[in-house]
Amino acid sequence: MGLFGGGDWQVAAEESEFAETDRKLVDFGGEKQIGLFKIDGKYYAIGAWCSHQKTSLVHGEIEDHEIMCPLHGARFDLRNGKHLSMPAVRPIPSYAVKVEEGKILIKA
Repeated sequence: MGLFGGGDWQVAAEESEFAETDRKLVDFGGEKQIGLFKIDGKYYAIGAWCSHQKTSLVHGEIEDHEIMCPLHGARFDLRNGKHLSMPAVRPIPSYAVKVEEGKILIKA
């Protein structure tokens, strides 16, 4: 999976689900587990697992558009999945997101 995966648009959530949270784990089955985040009114979708060690990023701290892995502190850009600090040396998948009639869709 590369930047903005080449799959089909799939409904991942309802906008109303983000009334009291800024994140959600979306499980499309198999290896397609995606973290969906809302920052400053915009949605971002990245692979849910750190590329350093398979640890969920969904509960990581967010500052601006960066998320930090709760295990070893690797940082990733929520906008494109790029790795920003060690110990991660590889990016994570990033997915296009759109909103239609209150539904949040991810191209995965």
